[in-house]
Amino acid sequence: MYALGLPAFAALGYAAICGFMYAKQRDFVYFPQVTRVAAQATDFELARGGAVLRGWVLNPGQARALLYFGGNAEAIEHNREAFAAWFPDHTVYLLAYRGYGASDGNPSEAALVGDALALHDFAAARHPGIDVIGRSLGSGVAAQLAARRPVRRLALVTPFDSLVGVAGSAYPWLPVGRLMQDRFDSARHLADYRGEVLVVQASADEVIPAAHTRRLVEALPRAPRVLTLAGARHNGFDARPEYAGALTAFFDVPAVEADASQRDSDGAAVDMTR
Repeated sequence: MYALGLPAFAALGYAAICGFMYAKQRDFVYFPQVTRVAAQATDFELARGGAVLRGWVLNPGQARALLYFGGNAEAIEHNREAFAAWFPDHTVYLLAYRGYGASDGNPSEAALVGDALALHDFAAARHPGIDVIGRSLGSGVAAQLAARRPVRRLALVTPFDSLVGVAGSAYPWLPVGRLMQDRFDSARHLADYRGEVLVVQASADEVIPAAHTRRLVEALPRAPRVLTLAGARHNGFDARPEYAGALTAFFDVPAVEADASQRDSDGAAVDMTR
């Protein structure tokens, strides 16, 4: 038997770390355990693929619908009061991801995107216009939805170009491009989306490096509106008036005007910060 030298031990240790990260990768992406609520606390159900997804509907009966996809540890029901007030002309759908809130199942990129498509189809059968907000992880879900279904206006809050890119910045010593199953490549999925986009970024975001938001903005075929929240971190800016003001102004557009705006020529990104 031959003794292993230091380089061999290091290689084995590195391989073990890679194996652990591969096996546990979704534990680093999804945090549903902090969002669980009783099914009785919800008022909306959507069945798909043997799972029942649950959430909340705000302002029912409006012509337009707004679909919201939250962050990876977000209790989306905390948005109910604010969203009902901010978007009085929209019926707002807050549907918890699989494993989140009171929804059944386990989260994955394929499952979350499939559920988002099903929610869009459900809403589109009842509303002539669909708007979408995606926040943090939810921006990756929203991007794929907008690439595959008609979306009138799309707001991306603290978004990224790809989850692989963000993970690569956090773990530069790991081959994340080879390890990651859930990639959320928003820049690629939105390469052909020509609708109106609002990007909200936090200037002191400690989770999504600014470079990854910038790369997403640069990848869009049509320059988005951009709001930079000065001094804001990844979370905790919901009560800032400029955040609410940007979202309400962005979506408070008649359907005819919004449809016409999609045919306008491209231009420079509009900085809403000033």
